[in-house]
Order: sequence, then structure tokens, then C-alpha cells
Amino acid sequence: MLKRVVLLGGIVLTTALCWFAVRNYHDASAIAEENLRGVALSITSAVENIAYHDPSLETLEGLHPADMAFLALTDDKGIYRFHSNPDLIGQPAEAARLSAAGPGTGEGRVTLGTGERAYEYVTPIHLQGSTLKLHLTLHTYRADTVIRKAKLNMAILFSLLMAGWILSAVIYRFALREKEHQREMARREDLARLGEMGAMLAHEIRNPLAGIKGFAQVIGKKPMDERNGAFAGKIVAETLRLESLVFDLLSYARSGPISATDFVVCGLIEGAVALVRGEVEAKGVIISIKCPEDLRLSGDRDRLGQVMLNLLQNAVQAVPHGGMVDIVADRSQAGVTMVITDNGAGIGNEVAERIFEPFFTTKARGTGLGLAICKKIVEEHGGTINVAGAPGRGAAVTLTFPAAMAA
Repeated sequence: MLKRVVLLGGIVLTTALCWFAVRNYHDASAIAEENLRGVALSITSAVENIAYHDPSLETLEGLHPADMAFLALTDDKGIYRFHSNPDLIGQPAEAARLSAAGPGTGEGRVTLGTGERAYEYVTPIHLQGSTLKLHLTLHTYRADTVIRKAKLNMAILFSLLMAGWILSAVIYRFALREKEHQREMARREDLARLGEMGAMLAHEIRNPLAGIKGFAQVIGKKPMDERNGAFAGKIVAETLRLESLVFDLLSYARSGPISATDFVVCGLIEGAVALVRGEVEAKGVIISIKCPEDLRLSGDRDRLGQVMLNLLQNAVQAVPHGGMVDIVADRSQAGVTMVITDNGAGIGNEVAERIFEPFFTTKARGTGLGLAICKKIVEEHGGTINVAGAPGRGAAVTLTFPAAMAA
């Protein structure tokens, strides 16, 4: 859509500039004609004044304006009474030009014998007792300067517009190539990441499968062995571990629109705390909750409950025996903010930079998908998740949801 708007804007601007240049050129032609007509009227006035005071017309020989090619006066019989070329005085004038001029005033462009395009102005001059016809021919060099400038400006403008369009096409071509290059690089990075994830996934699956295979082989060789009950329990445990891994993978790969419902944030937190009650009591962990009872969110309650459960499990596992986990939820300028803080071992900078990467984990038997899933779910709700902490000082996970999600 943006490309179409830019292209349409460029076409409109180009059309407007071309129209302006052509209109300026046509106006320059009219201005040049007006300038020539003004010079002709000024010379005509001067000739009429001189002829009135000097009927012999000899004084006209001293009239040499810069733009005048030649000047002639003819009587009603078509005889030159005066001409810039004295040899033509008394000679008959050109009949064709006289008939073309007619009895009144006329003007226009003519071609001289030298091939020069000039401006001719013909008008009657009334003197005492007679009427003469003035034939005035002017050079057009200076008057046509405005036309030449307008033509030059039009050529420059057209050249700049053409260069601009060519440059835009080149830039657009390079942009397309750069976009294609970035797409190819992203595809390669995705393939590399997929390969890395596949290797990690194979490693995570191989260990449980090896255990299941080994225990199953022992049971198969000695089906009546009294230890088979324990072996079967280990097979079930490894199977559950695989099932958990598959569930995490499906959760991470899950996409699509969220099913938004209105729910109370305190109920979401208390539900997650209830699910980890056994581990909390076993470790003697103290959990404190601060949350307004009327604080509400609109979103997928099940998926956000999964986020809260994952974060709470991480916090409980990170604290020592008798540790503390604080959960604070409240309204903020951004919308709704929830902070889960623990007094565990904390995290280093290197771990903090990679903590949301899929399959990255510091646990011996972790899948490394828990926080990656949390980040994906939170971002699907338009929120953000951040982890802060330092070694030996615990960690704090902050969830922020926009005001649009607050109910």
C-alpha cells in the first residue's frame, strides 16, 4: 500500500512539474511578443514625432535603435519615402508585403533574405496632408531571451525528472535485491536454528528412549524378576518426560488467534500457586501475593495460566529450602504489571541474554522451552516479559500487558 501511495505521489508530482514547465514555455512566447510589440510602439512613436517636425524625413537617418533591423516609410502609391538603405528611397516597395499588410496595422514573424527570423510591424502614420505606412522590422535576439531561458529550464527540469525516475528505479531495484538477500539470510538462519533445535531435540529424546529400551529389555529377559516393578516405574517416568517434551514443543509451535476472555488476575495467580503447593510445602518456601481483588485482564486464561505456572515453578526450584517468592500484580502506566521475585541463586549476564532461547537451559533435565513458551504467549497478548537479577541476589521476572488488555 505504501509503495502505491509513493508511486502515485511521484506520478502526480512529475505531471505537475511537466505542466508547469510547458505552461512557462508558452507564457514565455507571449511575453516575448509583448516585448517586441512594446519596442515597436516606442519606435513608431519616435518616428511619428520626428516625421511631424521634419516632413523631409532626413532626421530619421539618425534613428538607430539596438533592436531595429531596418525601417521604411511608403506612400499610398507604394513608393519608399524613407528606408534605412538610402539606395531604396524613391523605389517601389515590395507589392506582396504591402498587400499582406493591408490598409491597417499588422504584425508577425517574417524571414529575412539572410535567413534570420525577425519581427515585422506595419502601421499607418498620419502626417499633415498625407498618410504614410511604416514598415518596421526588429531583431528578436533580446526579446527571445526569455523563450530560450524557458526552453532551457524545461529541458533541465525534464532531464532532472528523468534522472530522478531512473535513480528511483535503480534504488528500488537495489532495495528489492536487499530485501531478497535479507529473506535468504533469514531462511538460512531459520534452517541453521532448525538444525540446532533438531540436534537438541534428538539429544533430549534419545536419553529417555535409551532408558525405556534398557528397562524394557531387562523386563523382557527376566519377566518374573521382582525388580520389574521398579523398572516399569522408570519406564513410565521416562515416558512422562517424553510426553512433557512433546507438549512443550506443541505449545511452542502453536499459533493462531487467542481466545480472549475476561478473568480476575488474583484467581490466575492463586490457581498457579495451588498447582505447585506440594513442592512449596516440601521445600518450606514462603509465597506472598499482593494483588488488587478487582484487577482484571482480557486474554486466553489457560495460556496465561501456563505462563504463570512455568514462572512460579522456576522461582520455587531456584530458591533454597525455606526461601521466599513474592508475586506482585497491580495497575501501571503501561497497563497491568506482574512481578515474580525470588531470593534464589540469581542469574548471570550471559544466562540472561540467552534465557528466552528455545532449548537453552541450565537444568540437568530441563527441555529449555519453558521460558521460550512464556515469551511467545506473552507477546501474542501484546505484552512484554523481562528477567533481571544478579548472581547471589535472586531474580525478578516482570510481565507487562498493555492497557487494551486490561478489563
